[in-house]
Amino acid sequence: MADFVGAVDQGTTSTRFMVFDHDGREVGRHQLEHQQILPRAGWVEHDPVEIWERTETVIGSGLSQLHLSGDDLDSIGITNQRETTVVWDRHNGRPLHNAIVWQDTRTDSIAKALDADGRGDVIRHRAGLVPAPYFSGGKLQWLLENVDGLRQSAEAGDALFGTTDSWVVWNLTGGPRGGRHVTDVTNASRTMLMDLETLDWDDELLGFFGVPRAMLPEIRPSSDPDLYGNTVPRESWGGEIPIAGALGDQHAATVGQVCFAPGEAKNTYGTGNFMLLNTGEELVRSQHGLLTTVAYQLGSAEPVYALEGSIAVTGSAVQWLRDQLGLIRSAADVESLARQVEDTGGVYLVPAFSGLFAPYWRADARGAILGLSRYNTAAHIARATLESICFQTRDVADAMVEDSAGAASALDLSVLKVDGGVTANDLCMQIQADVLGVEVSRPEVSETTALGAAYAAGLATGFWSSTDELRANWREDKRWTPTWSEDRRESAYAGWRKAVERTFDWVEVQ
Repeated sequence: MADFVGAVDQGTTSTRFMVFDHDGREVGRHQLEHQQILPRAGWVEHDPVEIWERTETVIGSGLSQLHLSGDDLDSIGITNQRETTVVWDRHNGRPLHNAIVWQDTRTDSIAKALDADGRGDVIRHRAGLVPAPYFSGGKLQWLLENVDGLRQSAEAGDALFGTTDSWVVWNLTGGPRGGRHVTDVTNASRTMLMDLETLDWDDELLGFFGVPRAMLPEIRPSSDPDLYGNTVPRESWGGEIPIAGALGDQHAATVGQVCFAPGEAKNTYGTGNFMLLNTGEELVRSQHGLLTTVAYQLGSAEPVYALEGSIAVTGSAVQWLRDQLGLIRSAADVESLARQVEDTGGVYLVPAFSGLFAPYWRADARGAILGLSRYNTAAHIARATLESICFQTRDVADAMVEDSAGAASALDLSVLKVDGGVTANDLCMQIQADVLGVEVSRPEVSETTALGAAYAAGLATGFWSSTDELRANWREDKRWTPTWSEDRRESAYAGWRKAVERTFDWVEVQ
């Protein structure tokens, strides 16, 4: 029996390959960034070929650095940026356009039109999502309407659609030479095209966006004993490796944080923030700006659902300080800069660079720095950036408490489980505890998206016997306790809400 499970984590800014042992401990990793293509304001694209090449490289190099081959892996799981939309030619594997990234806002008008004539209410009920440019359905409609010949190719079955999990799996399993065109229920649930109850593409929803069914992938469970396929043998890693699991990144983090019981929640800090509350087999429909989504489906078991609060810009706000403003040289520098001051000096930064997601869903909002005076320095702006991450999390947590009140899965937030790259910033996590007024707990393996994908694969193959075995693997690394007084907490949050309101109605959404 192989000793390890691998995971491909295809994220918004990079692709990493990680290897885990039976105890859920990281054995090693290799990671490469890819280009962010910004054709115009509000547009964000990726090169699918670059993403695939990075994926192939990180697997081969990661195994080589560990002196392992594919034969040492029981299986591989895939996790990915969820709503990013790729279309490609079935016969030669060439992308028919750059991938449109989940942060892209070019489909504002499509989303607005859905609400204008009542289709939005159908989407809310059937797909669990709000009509927004965030999701894949509108991006796919835009491509079908703007890429020459794509609609004809799609209707003929020659053009394929997928989120980046589908693109990666199709290439890993052979591409134009027999690659599997599949996705899992979690990624499918982020398209506005899948019925949450039937777990299948819905003809009425497809009609809303003019999407031909022939271009859609097969929907599979997140952990699949029948496998997503095997990797085609390659010189860099040897023979076939079973691909046995796939989940969107936030769902994978839910599994990695072992949130298997109704009422358990996690918050992932990456490019954006994503908080998921396990609601079990119960479909809880949000009344406070959250999303209803599939948390995961393990084999033939019933799907487990979740409430989700999606925040567009958190970690990427730190990248903005580095890349656009030049205030820091590396993302890690933001902590030392922010520590130079005790507070923000009255400054609030609202990073509504792509509008605001949960719980506001305001495509007309844009980023703003408010409360500036001659007294303020770069350190105040750095600290305000970290506080913006934490205030946005409170927005979502408060909505989650309200939505789940009275349900079997009611959220009683006494400790927040956190993961993702931003959790390496100790100051940010202390601020998070202060803003929420609850303890914050980080696990030993903070990159739980990759761990969750590995868990999904290993559960399918029997490498791990049950979710109880996975729960026993979870280990805490560090915990933060609130230090702010209640008065300071509520005063700071009231200022945040006031700042958020100032960003509304900044652009006209046609």
